[in-house]
Amino acid sequence: MLGFTLKRLLGAIPTLFIIVTLSFFLIRTAPGGPFDRERSVPPEVAANLNAVYHLDEPLWMQYGRYLGDVVQGDFGPSFQYRDFTVTELIFRGFPVSLTLGGSAIFLAFLIGTTLGTLAALKQNSKLDYAIMATAMTGITIPNFVMAPLLTLVFGVYLRWLPVGGWEQGFDQVILPIIALALPQIAYIARLTRGSMIEVLRSNFVRTARAKGLPERVMITRHALKAGILPVVSYLGPASAAVITGSVVIEQIFSIPGIGRYFVQGALNRDYTLVMGVVIFYGSLIILFNLLVDLVYGLLDPKVRMQ
Repeated sequence: MLGFTLKRLLGAIPTLFIIVTLSFFLIRTAPGGPFDRERSVPPEVAANLNAVYHLDEPLWMQYGRYLGDVVQGDFGPSFQYRDFTVTELIFRGFPVSLTLGGSAIFLAFLIGTTLGTLAALKQNSKLDYAIMATAMTGITIPNFVMAPLLTLVFGVYLRWLPVGGWEQGFDQVILPIIALALPQIAYIARLTRGSMIEVLRSNFVRTARAKGLPERVMITRHALKAGILPVVSYLGPASAAVITGSVVIEQIFSIPGIGRYFVQGALNRDYTLVMGVVIFYGSLIILFNLLVDLVYGLLDPKVRMQ
């Protein structure tokens, strides 16, 4: 297991190199620059700003300098948040995004697997149709529509929950977590249903039933363990995407997470901030995929043996 982990980590280095290279050159193809929104300054001041941030150097030289800094763990200073480095901004917003995204993924996994299992056990029944219809609705309605609807209903009309903020109480996190979890609940429910239907028709389940094993024990200890394998594979990239990519939710509910920094960095052409978030996001995807492979081996002994 240790050798497998080390091999995967070493294999991630070329992937990160490609991510850094493509991101570095792509972001600089966008029109404008990091200081275009500043009030008009004399040419010598603009030249000094470009010199301080090495923007006056040839592009290949900037790339080499940035690559050397990244290898040392330095993402550089932010062009727009002058008093902060990119590393400070990322680790300032990441705990908030981690709490929001982690809670949403946990809720989605708990509810999605339960609904998917119920739909599989009651295949082609009214319950199955109701769950799948609800899941399709959750998939088709995007976050930027669902979040304002939840805010309008539960925050404005019913006045049950606050519609913004993060640090004043637990009730402030309920709406953003639900809004972020709803699409994931729908995806996980559909994955679980399809997988569980196949597992319930497999030979080992028929054998367990023939031996008189109680239905509840057969489902929880045997069928569900095999049925959630596709869900486990899905959770790797989904967790990274939800934790670092909840841009819309963070904007709507005024949550100071990493997604808001990414949006502001892209709008302001803050090259180092956008690059830092992209690299951080790519590293999370690689890490979560590695964790999924390890969990997959624990759930399926055949994978571990191979």
